[in-house]
Amino acid sequence: MAIEAIKEQETLGELAKRFGLHPQMISKWKQEFLSRGSEIFSTKAPDEEAAKREKMLYEKIGRLEVEVDFCKRVSEQLGILKPSKK
Repeated sequence: MAIEAIKEQETLGELAKRFGLHPQMISKWKQEFLSRGSEIFSTKAPDEEAAKREKMLYEKIGRLEVEVDFCKRVSEQLGILKPSKK
């Protein structure tokens, strides 16, 4: 709807009637879109962010598993932990 207002192919009154809104609301949304539109389109989509975060978490899990295995091995060698049966 804000994009329709930006196109200026219809008056605010016509848009208000078509969308069932007050002309001032349309004007406000248009101004906000014009001032913050670049913010909206410059941010990554949530799915991209989620995929990036998921990848980072899996990498961290891998590192932590290696660290745990190392600690178990060293603890067994020092006699702190009884050897586990595999």
